[in-house]
Amino acid sequence: MREQDTDGRAMLDPRRLGASARLVEQHGMSDVEVEEVIDLFAALRRWHRAAAAHSEASRRFMKLGENDMRAIRYVMSVGREGVVVTSTMIAAHLGISGPSVTKLLDRLERAGHIRREPHPTDRRALSIVVTDTTRTTASATVGSDHARRFAIAASMSHEERLAATKFLTAMADLPVLDHAAEPVGAAQH
Repeated sequence: MREQDTDGRAMLDPRRLGASARLVEQHGMSDVEVEEVIDLFAALRRWHRAAAAHSEASRRFMKLGENDMRAIRYVMSVGREGVVVTSTMIAAHLGISGPSVTKLLDRLERAGHIRREPHPTDRRALSIVVTDTTRTTASATVGSDHARRFAIAASMSHEERLAATKFLTAMADLPVLDHAAEPVGAAQH
């Protein structure tokens, strides 16, 4: 009887997937090397799930939606650099329209998370500032999680950090393919 596949490793094993099996054979990888790659992808999958769970826990604690939390984090981080944040900047960062950012900021202001203040150099604009209470709460939640992740990265050797950065950068740099526009079997790698 086979063990139950609780971590989804079977879905990550290219030897069990038609087109991917041919790629593994082309690279001449041994079973041990394939298992190392599967371990890497399984760890990456666990990280994605854990990151989502941490983010959700922080949003739930602060009673915020995803874009609300992203907006607050943006205002806090850019504001630390001395930049005066405007609604236009937040809209661009979140990739949402002007009316949508106005609704978001209205909601955050009503909840006591942000204030709109006169812009110091542009009389026509308002600057967006995170309230002290929200700044303290966000630092205790999101900031605490970030500090714990930073400690893990800091504990790695120089070579380990370079290898992790190289892998994650290469994964992030993969082009997003429009599979609907491609003939079957023409996928790029």
